[in-house]
Amino acid sequence: MADSNITKHALATALRELMTELPFEKINVAHICERCGMNRKSFYYHFKDKYDLVNWIFDTEIIFLVRDEDLETSYEKHWEFIEKICFYFYENHAFYRKALQIQGQNSFADHFREYIRPLLSARLAYLYANEPIDEFALDFFTDAIVCTVERWLLKKDCLPPEQFVEKIKSLTEKGAASIYREMTQEKDKIS
Repeated sequence: MADSNITKHALATALRELMTELPFEKINVAHICERCGMNRKSFYYHFKDKYDLVNWIFDTEIIFLVRDEDLETSYEKHWEFIEKICFYFYENHAFYRKALQIQGQNSFADHFREYIRPLLSARLAYLYANEPIDEFALDFFTDAIVCTVERWLLKKDCLPPEQFVEKIKSLTEKGAASIYREMTQEKDKIS
């Protein structure tokens, strides 16, 4: 198992280096293998294609990052978790900026979307007092998050993560407070 991880990490390092030099669409498996001194057979033993390798990099690093997180915590802890994820993306901005530009089947954006759907589903179930969450609501919030993160990371000089998260938190809280205020005013008019 250790040898397998060493091989995977070597291939990942090679791909990361190549992505600083070439557009992703110009990189092929032969380039990756040549960069780390391996053969194509080794690559295909571990990964289906270069898209699979990009997604493995994310999965491996994000699992390491969030493995000890308790997602059943307080409101402030949820924001700290979001900021932690954003710091990870910011620190790896150059890589994810290119990864998010990958188009088509097996794109990183699609993989990221599928990764966050269950997290959002659990959070929405909690917020909606365990009411079933329909696909429309889940798609709406998933798309909002993916689009926002993409727009943030695709800017060459993107905001630092603490500012990015603070903007999202402020918009969320102000929006919720405004909606609550409007609903309360409507109820007061009816009473």
